[in-house]
Amino acid sequence: MTDLYYIEDDPAIAGTVKEYLEQRDFTVTICTTLARAKLALKRHVPSLVLLDFCMPDGHGDNLCRSLRSNWKDLPIIMLTVRGDSRDIVSGFEDGADDYVVKPFELEVLYSRIQALLRRSSNTAMQELSCAGITIDQNRRCVYLSCEEAEISLTASEYQLLLYLMQNKGMTVTRENILAQVWDVNGNYVNNNTLTVTMKRLRDKLHQPACLKTVRSVGYRLEDTI
Repeated sequence: MTDLYYIEDDPAIAGTVKEYLEQRDFTVTICTTLARAKLALKRHVPSLVLLDFCMPDGHGDNLCRSLRSNWKDLPIIMLTVRGDSRDIVSGFEDGADDYVVKPFELEVLYSRIQALLRRSSNTAMQELSCAGITIDQNRRCVYLSCEEAEISLTASEYQLLLYLMQNKGMTVTRENILAQVWDVNGNYVNNNTLTVTMKRLRDKLHQPACLKTVRSVGYRLEDTI
């Protein structure tokens, strides 16, 4: 099943959309405030986000920009009554992939969701991202959202970042990192090598807040909202 978050404070609209999509093999989580959406996103990133503009605790455009900064390829559809051309242009500029104006036909919304998921499926497999850090696995390149140029990493730095990305949200032990990044290739190193490599990686990524040290255990890469 495909999971999505619907950030909407109107219970009637949210309930109707949820019921319709869940009959079509979606799992829909309703978030009635931006704060609840942020908490949900810290626990799990869905396959797609439906986002209203006017929420009780703020505007959806701020969250949209944050989502796009943290997850470059996360499909986002703005779903709102704001149908002025300037609002629609602004929505796309904030990072939305599509913009649907209320009232809308459920069949049309479903078709747009399906089309967006088809377009994003291949890219999602090629790229991994966390808090503005993106790895293009096909090209073995690393980028930061705040910079245009590629970040130059050594082979061990790249493999370390890739391993943390692949286990995003989980604490990985130093022992597992050593085994997966170095020992698997027959390069047996000690803990000091990991410490030095991690320091250099952090420096090149400008000390990202998303890369956490878990004292006496290992490290964790997690999204920040």
